[in-house]
Amino acid sequence: MPQSLSQIYVHLVFSTKYRVPMIKKEDYTQIHNYLCGILNNLGCDVIRVGGVQNHVHILFRLSRKIAIADVVKNVKASSSHFIKSLGDHYRNFAWQEGYGAFSIGKSHLDRAIRYVSNQEQHHKARIYQEEFLEFLKLYDVEYDERYLWD
Repeated sequence: MPQSLSQIYVHLVFSTKYRVPMIKKEDYTQIHNYLCGILNNLGCDVIRVGGVQNHVHILFRLSRKIAIADVVKNVKASSSHFIKSLGDHYRNFAWQEGYGAFSIGKSHLDRAIRYVSNQEQHHKARIYQEEFLEFLKLYDVEYDERYLWD
């Protein structure tokens, strides 16, 4: 029987609407675990989730049965609803419209895991926008900055 096989690692990055630092540190674990559950239910094996008050990084293996845009749509919609259920603080919570999805080769996976795991340390030295622009340059992604931030 023919097989359809793939091994695509994705580093997904997106922020809160307008990069507002809404996510409380004490809620990181609960929110990250919820994000893992969504992805696992979509057939995408989660490798690591990290983030800070205004954005998340999710490193996962993309299922061969779903498009990245559908993964992001499901993750954002479901997690946004969940986060709003955590209390009044999150009443106006929303994710940004856009996202960045970057491919990771197997040989760079350990480095990516360390990077996602150490988000708090990274963001002592630079803000989200600087980090995201670095990813776009590193991956040679064309963009129009007028439409980059919401």
